[in-house]
Amino acid sequence: MLIDIFARRYEDRPLRESYEQHDNRLLVQAFRILSEDICPYYKDGKEFPYGVTFWIDLHSQLSRELGVTELSPIWYSYNTKWNGKDHVQTGKHTMIHVCESWMLAPVSASPDVHIKERLSLVELGFRQKEEEITARNSSPITDAERLIASLSDSKLRVPGGPHAGARAWREAQTADFRKNVDELNTRLRQAGYRLNYHNGFIQIASDDLVQLEVETPFWQLISDPLWKNIDLDMKEALDRRDSDGRDPAFYAARALESAIKIVSERNGWTHCGEKGAHGLINNLASSKNGFLEPWEGNVLKDFFTHVRNPFGHGPGGADMPELSRPQTQWAIEFSMSWIKNLILRL
Repeated sequence: MLIDIFARRYEDRPLRESYEQHDNRLLVQAFRILSEDICPYYKDGKEFPYGVTFWIDLHSQLSRELGVTELSPIWYSYNTKWNGKDHVQTGKHTMIHVCESWMLAPVSASPDVHIKERLSLVELGFRQKEEEITARNSSPITDAERLIASLSDSKLRVPGGPHAGARAWREAQTADFRKNVDELNTRLRQAGYRLNYHNGFIQIASDDLVQLEVETPFWQLISDPLWKNIDLDMKEALDRRDSDGRDPAFYAARALESAIKIVSERNGWTHCGEKGAHGLINNLASSKNGFLEPWEGNVLKDFFTHVRNPFGHGPGGADMPELSRPQTQWAIEFSMSWIKNLILRL
């Protein structure tokens, strides 16, 4: 099974020319977040079955994508004497030790490749945990969760019995993960990396203000499965922007159209007679529904007319439409801002 990793997506995009103290500090900090907060390997001094499985899976996924059998040696051996005779003792490292030894190993080749590969471990670990939380939050509460909540500390013993306690446990787990994400993104900024983790992926971020006011709340809002297509299209837009690929603004606009469509459908305004995005926008901006002001509807229509539509149809014999990098960045930020605004109005 092919797995998308940071090192492959940004293979041709230089990240670092040298490996310095702040790079090493970042990798140590990121690994500690993984091993101490996201998924500890030990619990009460003993191997934690869930942690063992988590780290085995994480090692298996990344080593396969990097084309190696192991990230660092799994088996070890050393010579010893017993009853005056030489003996070779062999053993097997824990998988978290294997991952840590590789993660914190000295740079042996390209600093750029070294850092990208290790950020891939962080990305996969966070993605694995986030997918688990998302799947759990979208499924019925289990007996096991009720038991966990009943055995947990008193803050989860809320009115409503075991079911309410299990729901509070889920919320606490989700909140803790969000704190881990916030710390990772803060550590990335402290180390001078223009990167941001969101919804399973580390991608290049824009300036700090846009990241704080637009991107971070945007990714948090669309983490719900309802917005999964928006999530996919916007990630595609960023990947194409970062790799100078074709038509990143088209995918950002497609994400915005999906948001408009979902809002229209959830409010019962879709009548199936709409002609493209303009018809859906009319549903939101009609005087009867009043979800948008008429001038807001006109702003959105102009965006689709001048940005999305030229890229959504073949140009024939005319020149292929193309946006400059600043125009592309504006189109992505415009789409993100409007999607965020539409969701908050629901």
